[in-house]
Amino acid sequence: TIAIAFDECAPALAELDYVERSVARTTRWLARCKAEMKRLNSLPDTINPNQLLFGINQGAVYEDIRIEHAKQIAGMELDGYAIGGLAVGESKEVMYEAFSFIPDLLPEDKPRYLMGVGRPEDIIEGVLNGVDMFDCVMPTRNARNGHLFTSGGVIKIRNAKYAHDTAPLDPECDCYTCRNFSRAYLHHLDKCGEMLGAHLNTIHNLTYYQKVMQGLRKALEEDTLLEFVEDFYAKTKPASESLYLKRCGE
Repeated sequence: TIAIAFDECAPALAELDYVERSVARTTRWLARCKAEMKRLNSLPDTINPNQLLFGINQGAVYEDIRIEHAKQIAGMELDGYAIGGLAVGESKEVMYEAFSFIPDLLPEDKPRYLMGVGRPEDIIEGVLNGVDMFDCVMPTRNARNGHLFTSGGVIKIRNAKYAHDTAPLDPECDCYTCRNFSRAYLHHLDKCGEMLGAHLNTIHNLTYYQKVMQGLRKALEEDTLLEFVEDFYAKTKPASESLYLKRCGE
């Protein structure tokens, strides 16, 4: 459905001159990709004539490079726009600062896709700033390592305190794992290295992420996004972690 032009994801803290060359290379690749898609789609036997093309905004932590590159790719009339090169070594504060200005530079009538991010709160901060799409291995990778997302915050099921905890993983969740197994049992499976533990953890984490996204969509439809976000932070972590809410308060 979607093709994404090849890019170079420079390290977040790379030197300025390297990032400048890297972004220029990414732009050249995008132009070549668009031209080649146009050529292929002109052929009578082309395989996928309706495939969409997204370009990726890069620029590491340099705001001026990000801005200029966003303007360049926005002018290429693509089907959608991705934001890359974040969550690759920079601080959370720097990443959230990038969220605050990059989406606004990309066409608002086209999908804006944040690549490889991330934690539930990262997704929420992205949505608050105009991002539409996300992908990340975190729900499944973290599940395999006993790091579970719940309505009350993160549970690290490997911790010894869960060895005799008969409560469900998340009392507010109705997934198969939470309806049928206790924290103690999940702890036991993890401690034994039993693959069923990773499987059950994955079911829960994916369900949790789906519910966060459902909540965000519903809040956007009902114009209650800030209320949703405030409730999320009240249950899971200090609201001071939200750059968006902090700015609203100022």
